[in-house]
Amino acid sequence: MDLSRLRNTSIIAHVDHGKSTLADRMLELCGAVDPRQMRDQYLDSMDLERERGITIKLQSVRLEWGDAVINLIDTPGHVDFGYEVSRSLAACEGVILVVDAAQGIEAQTLANCYLALEHDLEIVAALNKIDLPAAEPERYAEEIEQVLGIPAEEIIPISAKTGDGVAELLDAVVAQTPAPTGDPDEPLRALVFDSHFDQYRGVVSSIRVVDGTIRATDNLRFLQAGVNHEVDEIGVRRPDMTPVDALGPGEVGYLLAGVKNVGEARSGETVTTARGAAQSPLEGYREPQPMVFSGLYPIEGDEFSDLREALEKLRLNDSSFTYQPETSGALGFGFRCGFLGLLHMEIVRERLEREFDLSLITTAPSVEYRVTRTGGEALDIDNPCDLPPAGEIDRIEEPWLRAKIITPTAHTGALMELCQERRGEYVDMTYLSPERVEISYLLPLAEVVIDFFDQLKSRTQGYASLDYEPVGLRASKLVRVDILLHGEAVDAFSMVVHQDAADAYGRKMTSKLKELIPRQQFEVPIQAAIGGRVIARQTVRAYRKDVTAKLYGGDITRKRKLLEKQKEGKRKMKSIGRVDVPQEAFVSALRLED
Repeated sequence: MDLSRLRNTSIIAHVDHGKSTLADRMLELCGAVDPRQMRDQYLDSMDLERERGITIKLQSVRLEWGDAVINLIDTPGHVDFGYEVSRSLAACEGVILVVDAAQGIEAQTLANCYLALEHDLEIVAALNKIDLPAAEPERYAEEIEQVLGIPAEEIIPISAKTGDGVAELLDAVVAQTPAPTGDPDEPLRALVFDSHFDQYRGVVSSIRVVDGTIRATDNLRFLQAGVNHEVDEIGVRRPDMTPVDALGPGEVGYLLAGVKNVGEARSGETVTTARGAAQSPLEGYREPQPMVFSGLYPIEGDEFSDLREALEKLRLNDSSFTYQPETSGALGFGFRCGFLGLLHMEIVRERLEREFDLSLITTAPSVEYRVTRTGGEALDIDNPCDLPPAGEIDRIEEPWLRAKIITPTAHTGALMELCQERRGEYVDMTYLSPERVEISYLLPLAEVVIDFFDQLKSRTQGYASLDYEPVGLRASKLVRVDILLHGEAVDAFSMVVHQDAADAYGRKMTSKLKELIPRQQFEVPIQAAIGGRVIARQTVRAYRKDVTAKLYGGDITRKRKLLEKQKEGKRKMKSIGRVDVPQEAFVSALRLED
């Protein structure tokens, strides 16, 4: 294909600013989908995406607009899926930056825009939702010019819902986005920017050809994995998978090469031909750093191998989470998984349950701490159970973030109060316009990952937006709170918390477990402890069997004899008895909503 006809672009924006709806209108305008088969969020193929109304996975599609061929990638908007955005930008020369004409610039708008500038991409800006009564396109065009430096007259007003201005936007993409470069006579080098596992066809990889040409008859070499595979099929998504004979430099398509081992076609892999192979691989992707850690355990112990297989296959499609085996005395065998955020953790768990038919228990989320022992040895710990005894710890450091919150000025006080409650340190405040302000705070990651985002939305009636980036570690007064059942610590309920919040966590957890643990034949104390010091206690009362029911009178000593015998039995049972904790209690006690 003539390189001058090609345009590779992706849609980037904040959550709910209309990326997927804009992609729908583009599909319709370019005639890529039969009108009878058209549906909302056409490129969002997962049920989970449709239910939640968010994009989770990047999706690519080839469109024809006049003489030009546009390879379009629809990307997620949530901060937890920023890794998907960075991967899609590596396959593009330009981006379409979408801003809501009723809300203006939000935190992820800025984050994604800076990401595009880092990749040195051409930005085509559009103000969406101009059909809304609350839309103020002129005001927000000025805000974009002031904050991002894109001239207001170059910003295209559109309505992705009605289709107004979308044709002009496509014209602007063709006019402003540079054509890709690449030499068709060089040895083949193609970048794998996404993959998923199809149980009938093996690994399906999304690729961007950089140099050379890939043909349907080629024998390929995957450079990083060091393996060879024959091409089964190459093609493009229109949006249905359409086979082609060859893909040249600058083209985006898919590759099927009979890959059954999921580790051989990871994102960032360089594909070349087995004969006349390229010597150097393409620059892949920086491995994302997990920020939230949690244990995943199958409810049925014999599903452990199924969980391992499911995690391998899902890791191919979502390389931003990590996992390694771990054992819990209470929950058995499972995996310690690392995620980019709490929403990411929920999505991975739901995908495992839906796509692989598993029933899982998720332990309380935690972050990774740097623990320095009294002898000077430093440990990185993401599981509270691995924390050494308090006497052996010199200091504990926890990760901190720089959080940027964009909000209407009316809610500034409520947000500053929330950040102070979460041990935040004020950095600065910038007015984007008289009505909107950007507040910067330094916050501990542990205070952000649980319910900070929910509180942020509820205190600002949904108007505030959040973006954050890691700024390193800092020493804090942290302690491990253990939950003891009948004197034995239950590792699944252990939690590292700040010293000031330890009492509240202990009381909350003991009260919750008192409601969930069924009564036994003996009294069960539920205690929260820091080291050897108990900070909260609840008691599950024992059953009392009426051992005197069979008596119908006679001497009182007969009744006393039976009651003493019962008391002795209870004392013996208390010393040797084990507390039976049903799986439902773990599921309920560790539920995130609580």
